[in-house]
Amino acid sequence: MKAVGKLMIIGGAVNKGSFSETDYDQNVEKNLNFFERGILRKIIDESRLKENSVIEIITTASQIPQIVGPEYKKAFEFLGAKNVNILDITNREQANSDGITARASAADVVMFTGGDQLRLTSILGGTRFHDVLLQKYQEENFIYAGTSAGAAAASENMIYQGSSSEALLKGEIKIAQGLGFIDNVIVDTHFVQRGRIGRLFQAVVNNPRTLGIGLGEDTGLYIENDTMTAIGSGLVILVDGRFIKDTNLTNVKLGQPISIDNLIVHVLSQNDFYDLKLKDLTIVNSQYNPIPQD
Repeated sequence: MKAVGKLMIIGGAVNKGSFSETDYDQNVEKNLNFFERGILRKIIDESRLKENSVIEIITTASQIPQIVGPEYKKAFEFLGAKNVNILDITNREQANSDGITARASAADVVMFTGGDQLRLTSILGGTRFHDVLLQKYQEENFIYAGTSAGAAAASENMIYQGSSSEALLKGEIKIAQGLGFIDNVIVDTHFVQRGRIGRLFQAVVNNPRTLGIGLGEDTGLYIENDTMTAIGSGLVILVDGRFIKDTNLTNVKLGQPISIDNLIVHVLSQNDFYDLKLKDLTIVNSQYNPIPQD
């Protein structure tokens, strides 16, 4: 069954402005240049009730929830959102409680902050809170938004460990089960800035049916009806392993380099879109086949 809800997965470092400055109101044009076309604005615009939507900020992945939560709350409120709350779920008992489950049921948007995706899945996975979000995503006009760890954990499987420099050595990346909002993809974040393309290559060669998604910082994908649209200021890298011709993956020992023949890579920038069903990329500002503007 096709999900009714929407996903917004973000590569981290969302340009939400610097609210540590006491005069941010007066210097809004310097601190908050994302307002009209940025990612948080997009979340509000696509939500069920727009500025009146109930937004829950989930800080479970973060080691500094007392800082991260209020930053996002201020950013959303500065954009006009009227019902923004913070949920710092720190253990599974909380995630199974009536109060937390009720808040999940009432939410139009959940925004998962960055941090440690393994912390996120180990605390929330299989709880009543998790079950409510999955059901809402399948059946309602609901948005799951996640940045960094929150983006990495959105898929059925997730990368949770692995150095960038050694990522194409067999066994150097670790993969665990994610929160399961989208199948047959695997997401890596802070992708361009931290040179993580090798991590994604290995994740894809392990199972070429999986589409690798690398999200740059302040960049993400808006996913609705099997279409992924690039949002934000940077790049999205897609790694398609379906046409791999050869690899040495099963013939080398752990720690040895991996060879891959015919791995396909796509690069998206703002507004480009990819059809997950047809496996087809459209470049909106194409020099060969431009899409007519209204």
